Parts: sequence; C-alpha cells; structure tokens
Amino acid sequence: MVVLDIKPGNPGPRMKGQRDRLLVQRLRILFSNHSSYHIKLLVFVVILLSTALLARRASTLVGWKHRLEEPQRDDQDLRQRYTVLVNTWKREDLLKKSVAHYASCKGVDAFRVVWSEPEPPSDELHLSLLETIARRQRRGSRAPELHFDVNLEDNLNNRFKPITGLNTDAVFSVDDDVLVSCDTMEFAFNVWLSARDSMVGFVPRMHWLQSKGQTPTYRYGGWWSVWWTGSYSMVLSKIAFFHSKYLELYTYQMPQSIRSYVANERNCEDIAMSFLVANVTKAPPIWVKGRVVEIGSSGISSLTGHSHRRSRCLNHFVTLFEGMPLVPSSVKAVNSKREWFW
Repeated sequence: MVVLDIKPGNPGPRMKGQRDRLLVQRLRILFSNHSSYHIKLLVFVVILLSTALLARRASTLVGWKHRLEEPQRDDQDLRQRYTVLVNTWKREDLLKKSVAHYASCKGVDAFRVVWSEPEPPSDELHLSLLETIARRQRRGSRAPELHFDVNLEDNLNNRFKPITGLNTDAVFSVDDDVLVSCDTMEFAFNVWLSARDSMVGFVPRMHWLQSKGQTPTYRYGGWWSVWWTGSYSMVLSKIAFFHSKYLELYTYQMPQSIRSYVANERNCEDIAMSFLVANVTKAPPIWVKGRVVEIGSSGISSLTGHSHRRSRCLNHFVTLFEGMPLVPSSVKAVNSKREWFW
C-alpha cells in the first residue's frame, strides 16, 4: 500500500506527479472492481429491451389476417371456469345424460347447446335439462346456466359459430355422446390454462405425407396410426378445449370456401378447426391422457370410406391454406397423481 504524506500549501512539480499517479491508480482499482458488474448489467438491460421489442412485434403477426384482441375479463373467477359447448342431433336422451354428467363438474360456468334440427327444442326438454342442472348444483356455488343456440339450417359449421353472451374465455367443445370424468376434465382445463392459444383434447389424429412431388399429398391417420407411432398433429373437436376467439376466426376470417366445403361434404369441420388453430399458433395441439366413454351408437367414423374422405379433406384444405399448417408432436399430458410409475 502506498502512503503519501502531503503537506498543506502549494505542491511542487514532484508532488503533483505523485498525486496524479495516485488518482490514476485509484481509478484503475475502482474500474477493475466494478466493470464486470456494470458490463453485465448493461448487457442484461439490452437483452431485456430487445426481447420486449421482438415479442411486441411478433404478437402483431399472430392470427389469420391479424391479431384478434382477447376481451379483458375483470372477474378472476370466470377465468377459472369454462363453457360446455354441446353439439347434438335428434338424440334427446343422450343430451340429457351429457348435461347431467357435466353439470357435476365444478369448472362449468354454462351450457350452450348447438341445435340445428328442423323443429326448435321443446319447452319440456329445456325444463328437464334445467331441472337436471339444479339437482346437480354444487354446494356453495351457483348452478350453470343453459342456453339453446338454435340454427335455421343443418350445417356442421354451426358448432363453431360465435356465441352471444359468452362469459368465459375457455370453451369445451363436446359431442352429446361422449363423456369424460370431472377429475380428468379439471386436469385438461389446467393444461389449457397453461397454453391458452392451443387446442387441448383427448382424441388425437395424425396427417402423413403420402407423396412429395410438385404438389405434396397427405393421408389421414386415425387412432391406430397414432397408437403405433406415438405421433399426432390434431385433437378432434368432439371433445377438446380451445379459446373462444377461434369461433370468431372460424366464422368470419377463415376463407368461405373452407366452410362451404365442410357444409357440402358434411364432414371435416374438426379438421378445418385444427388447421385454423395451427395456422394461428404455428404449434401443435396438446393431447391429454384420459378415458373417453362413448354412450351413443357408432358415428360416421365407422362408415366405409371414412379415412379416404378425411384424406381428401386434408388435401383440399392444404390447397386452400396454401400449405400444410399442422405441426406433429409426440407430447402427451399425463396426470402424475394417477400414474403408478412416475
């Protein structure tokens, strides 16, 4: 350590030189002790500002043609609840069983029944469903509301029409003939809360590249294809969570030619919705492990030529979308509390 004995008065040339050298030495010590910290702090601030700028710019690119602004929910409780969107067709007994089951699930805020039959729902049916809900009312919470969304024509696109008076961001789209336990529903809803732009569902499907060529063609892969390979790129809307904003996008921003194809073919509205969500997110859906119980008779998936028709839908949508937006994944959400081995 250098100690200088400095006398008062006018310093001489020699003393001035010693003082200057001491000042330089102290500055070097100070800089060497703090420069690393200052540089790291500066780098951190630059990275933080750059990330915020890029995120803001990227957000403007999300959407079909533009970003659809999400409505701001003031009620925190509604953000933890969802609307059950039930698609039905001339199966009142199954509709009653479906409403009775899901009314006991604590996350349900309301039921919206998509009705496309020639005759409107009877008052007796409406009242019987309301009574069922009342019987299932949980202690300390209000019973879910029930509304029929009546359509004048039978069209598969009806199930994705925007809903007037919707209170929740989350929509649980389900056919009237499939049931999943409330515990599994709650787990899937929590998965959706962690990825609110994604589709989260229980029925995975896959697309496969059949031929490359100048115009690639694709083949639709059913459950056994998913089971064999462990890969999927769609979850069917017959039982899936998604954000309510996709109802607006499907109806008002997706090309009319796609909805016309669905209406004419009476098929593939679920594939169209999967294309739409993938086109917005540039990401795969999320498959949740859970047991699905079918309480109705076999649907159109059991008809001869079903896979061929679905493959035809895939290739037609690829043309209309000007590319394949579906993203494969091998990730499956599993509730570890219900697994023997973790």
